[in-house]
Amino acid sequence: MPGARRDSIAFTVVVTVLVCLGAALMLLVIALSGGPGSLLLATVLAALPVGPLVGCYLWLDRYEPEPKRLLALGLLWGGFVATAAALLIQGIGGFVAGFTDRQSLEIVAPVSEEASKGLFLILLLWWRRAELDGILDGIVYAGMVGVGFAFTENILYLAAAYNGTDGMGPGGSEALTGTFVLRCLISPFAHPLFTAFTGIGVGIAVGARSGAVRFLAPLAGFACAVLAHATWNTSSVYGVHGFVGVYLLLMAPALVAIACLAIWSRRSERRMLTAALADAAGRGLIPATDIGWVVDLGARRRSRAYARQHAGKAGERAMRDYQQAVVELGFLHYRFLRGTPPPDFAARGQEYVARIGAVRPSIAFPGQVVPTR
Repeated sequence: MPGARRDSIAFTVVVTVLVCLGAALMLLVIALSGGPGSLLLATVLAALPVGPLVGCYLWLDRYEPEPKRLLALGLLWGGFVATAAALLIQGIGGFVAGFTDRQSLEIVAPVSEEASKGLFLILLLWWRRAELDGILDGIVYAGMVGVGFAFTENILYLAAAYNGTDGMGPGGSEALTGTFVLRCLISPFAHPLFTAFTGIGVGIAVGARSGAVRFLAPLAGFACAVLAHATWNTSSVYGVHGFVGVYLLLMAPALVAIACLAIWSRRSERRMLTAALADAAGRGLIPATDIGWVVDLGARRRSRAYARQHAGKAGERAMRDYQQAVVELGFLHYRFLRGTPPPDFAARGQEYVARIGAVRPSIAFPGQVVPTR
């Protein structure tokens, strides 16, 4: 798959270079935002919601776990590239176009921030489409980018609140506490939620049969992301009542709706994998008796524990590799059955079948005889 390898290299190089440039700029901005003590405190507080949020997305991403390296790149993109690009665009807009603070808050910030975050998803769609299998993957990658963006942005807001440079008062621990409660406890999901709309659009585009849908779905998702972001920012203009009203009537229901969509998508993946792998087994690509040990998450854990008990860490690693290859084949075969196979379908399919054939003789599921080595 020389074309796929070139795309993977291009994606890695472009993203890595942009992350390094963005990191240099954002670290400089952060360094100039306050003293070491206030920045350290702001960083610790901003990091508190990161772990639980990332854990939620990893929980969703259990059927076909995305490469940890790409998830980490999503976090870094959000934390450095998206924040740096948004600051530059907003700064240039204010200086050149003369946008007012309110225009920047309600229009420039939503457009620039969602565009800079969504660009990572577009690059994935362009160069690493093989890693995207549908709506759930789009939500997971969007979530990682949003979490990274919120982390860096929260450092700046928390430091400004503590130093009294946010224009909201003299600063100190009281201002810091209020900002922490608002941004890190009440609304830590805001940026992941906004970008999730773009992720849903990208996920729809991956499985669409129509060329028009493949083109328009990401644009529609981006438009929804900007609208949600703008609505959220505008609510702050109308004080506490406006914020609470938007939070309760729009943002919380939107969060619940997207969470339900993500959970539904994950459950539908089990049905989809079962059907696709049954067809693959009928074609002789995998043993039909293995399907249940792959599509059921509890059975996956039991089979890995069984492999570890009887063959150590190497056996568990072989079981994990086998299950991952079967799942990848299942997603790929599903796209073939839908009539939307990727251009490298045949080469990728052969690679998965080869991996499955190489590992299968060395593993055993619970109740089976463990192969001797």
